[in-house]
Amino acid sequence: MDKNKSIELPNTDGRLNSIGIIMDGNGRWAKKRHLPRSAGHVAGAKIIQRVLEDLREMGVHHVTLYAFSTENWRRPADEVEGLMDLIYKYLDEVVIPKIESDKDFSMRFLGDKSALSEKLRSKCIEVENMAKDRAFICNLALNYGGRDEIVTAVNSALAEGKTSITCEDIQRHLYTSASPDPDLIIRTGGEYRLSNFMLWQSAYSELYITDTLWPDFGREDIVKATEAFLSRRRRFGGLNEEDK
Repeated sequence: MDKNKSIELPNTDGRLNSIGIIMDGNGRWAKKRHLPRSAGHVAGAKIIQRVLEDLREMGVHHVTLYAFSTENWRRPADEVEGLMDLIYKYLDEVVIPKIESDKDFSMRFLGDKSALSEKLRSKCIEVENMAKDRAFICNLALNYGGRDEIVTAVNSALAEGKTSITCEDIQRHLYTSASPDPDLIIRTGGEYRLSNFMLWQSAYSELYITDTLWPDFGREDIVKATEAFLSRRRRFGGLNEEDK
């Protein structure tokens, strides 16, 4: 029996609608097994759809995956090239068939596509145009940086002739303008930082850090993260009735 399927998912009662995931630890997963880093990235890509289906089963409607940051270009050229090839293959062989067969699934891309190869950029556009605003939306953050996103949003507002920028102006021009801010951000791999991920949107997100490396992230980890989230009181700067 599939170990993941034998673990019951919690009922979130609609409290968990949007999740961001920093998928960290692929390289360390491979190193522990004396494999090349590329093997870790392949293993990490293989679990994405299972994780998405588990989250969807719990009633989550928006998931944002941190696939490649604006800083990741600093990695060795062969690793970057391998990652880009893997992302293309994932979109072509997994995501497109999923969109064709599942009328509730769609994918958007967050980040600056201009730095991507023409081949990958075209594939991203093809995927986005296949389906929009379905019941379940996966945002793939690709060549994404939270600081760059805010700067881009401000410049877009200024280009409209604004002389004074409000929070609403920035929110309207973010890559995620069509998605709610994440209720929960999960980071695998044990590092305690956001790494330039959804800096604006995470202002009141709950954070959950696990030492589990991304390729090993399973249903048990999802349950632990969800239960931790559900145990917390979200005040958003105010007070709940039980705090008064």
